[in-house]
Amino acid sequence: MTFDTVVGQAALTTTLKNAVKSGKLAHAYLFCGPRGVGKTTCARIFAKAINCQNPTADGEACGVCESCQSFNEQRSLNIFELDAASNNSVEHIKTLMEQTRIPPQVGRYKVFIIDEVHMLSTSAFNAFLKTLEEPPAHVIFILATTEKHKILPTILSRCQIYDFERMTVQNTIDHLKSVAAKEGIQYEEEALAVIAEKADGGMRDALSIFDQAASFCQGNITYQKVIEDLNVLDAENYFRFVDLALENKVSDMMVLLNTCINNGFDGGLLIQGLARHIRNVMMARDQQTLPLLEVSEQQRQRYSEQARRTPQKFLYDALRLTNQCDLSYRQSSNKRLLVELTLIEIGQLTQPEEGPASGRKPRRLKSLFQNFVQQTQLTKQSAPQVAAAANAEPRPATPAETTGASEKPGISGKPGISGQSGISGQSGKPGQPGQPGIPAPTLKVSQLGLSWQNIRQQAHPQKMTILPGTQGIDNKKDDPQESFTQEELELQWMSMCNRMPQRLSGIATRMKNMNPQILELPAIELVVPNEIIKTEVENIKGSILATLKLYLHNSAITLALRVAAQEEKVKILTRREQFELMSSQNPSIEKLREAFDLELA
Repeated sequence: MTFDTVVGQAALTTTLKNAVKSGKLAHAYLFCGPRGVGKTTCARIFAKAINCQNPTADGEACGVCESCQSFNEQRSLNIFELDAASNNSVEHIKTLMEQTRIPPQVGRYKVFIIDEVHMLSTSAFNAFLKTLEEPPAHVIFILATTEKHKILPTILSRCQIYDFERMTVQNTIDHLKSVAAKEGIQYEEEALAVIAEKADGGMRDALSIFDQAASFCQGNITYQKVIEDLNVLDAENYFRFVDLALENKVSDMMVLLNTCINNGFDGGLLIQGLARHIRNVMMARDQQTLPLLEVSEQQRQRYSEQARRTPQKFLYDALRLTNQCDLSYRQSSNKRLLVELTLIEIGQLTQPEEGPASGRKPRRLKSLFQNFVQQTQLTKQSAPQVAAAANAEPRPATPAETTGASEKPGISGKPGISGQSGISGQSGKPGQPGQPGIPAPTLKVSQLGLSWQNIRQQAHPQKMTILPGTQGIDNKKDDPQESFTQEELELQWMSMCNRMPQRLSGIATRMKNMNPQILELPAIELVVPNEIIKTEVENIKGSILATLKLYLHNSAITLALRVAAQEEKVKILTRREQFELMSSQNPSIEKLREAFDLELA
């Protein structure tokens, strides 16, 4: 009946009361906000105060004059309320506009309240626009809507817009307390907090749920009865889930999940509630974010207590996992398994890692390489002893040792390989790995992967270094001068093109279509299609030469670039043309295609 009874909208009600006191009224108002926050209620109270003949000093309606009495008895001819959801056609708006021409009989203004105005059709909006733009002096429009974005911008620009806020949990609890006191209903504050959270910011929903709970509890609203009546998962279950996860008790978490599902709770709602609970625990870790918890004071203390025992990293990872589960829940064909896997992962977040951390968490297999890593650590510890033994003065070999060494030339006959690879075999030489008292070196983790570069480093360790800033290898006396074939040149050329960085991917693709030719060892000629490609290749010619010298083991290689003559230019064939050319040269390929009914991809 008055502005003071409106809950949680103090700023808006103060503005409206000041407008009534000063008499400075706009011709159109737009009240927008979520459901059940008092938009229509404020519109009725405002309409009553506008036409009050004796308003109070603070802008409230007196409730005594003829205008207020007619409004309270619902016989006022100056206040019209239209539901746009059911009267959204052009004819309804035209009928309403005709009524605006008649001045009020009692009072100063005719007030038209249009509820759910966003439901009007586009043609109805256009019919309403002219009257809204130039209304009669005695007409005031109050529009109410929950979806402001659906209203035409031309309508919005002609209204004073008031945005109503969602009800906070504390405001809802306080109002429910006052209602319970007036109705003589006993209650527990935790029960009112559950009702407020269930209302999700709507006071109308909160009052409906409160009425339902009061009927179910027969005048004594308790926490357990409200939980039972509303079929809400008890917050105690979420506290237990987090406590069990911190203790890595995954089995107990599965039992608790089964209990919740058997009680009729959906797994998706459970995950959403757990995510909301973990978010509240995170907010309770800091005093600055503690006011963000929309819970009762008793619950806030419980959140703060659990936050002190919970690592921050656990909260971040648990929030991420619950969010992923929530996103995948609808598409999952086995929803319970998805929830169980999520809870299992949450329950393992604080589980200590086995062996040294490698930086890949949390979904990595534990204990898989544990024995191998321990062996590697022992090898690192014994490395100084191996080096000392290798530098020791060797004694003359016995005939038996010499025989044993000559029988295994593949292992001990090549000291360069055996010494570098860490495999000594049974060379029989004292003071080297393999003898009692001296631990044998073992493979390192970095040596598990084999590459051509590792093999060449073992075979030619002195040739693998290229000085920074140089474009090639200096010609020294001990530099290699090995010969190479056309096939080896083409192989290394293609390998080089495949290894070129991403920024050179364009020229690398063109170079793959070029075939360098050996003119006279070690001179190489490269025929390029045009001058533009030649310029691009010349820009990286130094790197190309350095690579070829390194991998072909010849430091005297030279590279000459030449633009192809007109008769040397070769047409680049498509895949189908290449296949047709191959088929014409070798009919067996066409027979193979027909035998297997193949198609060119």
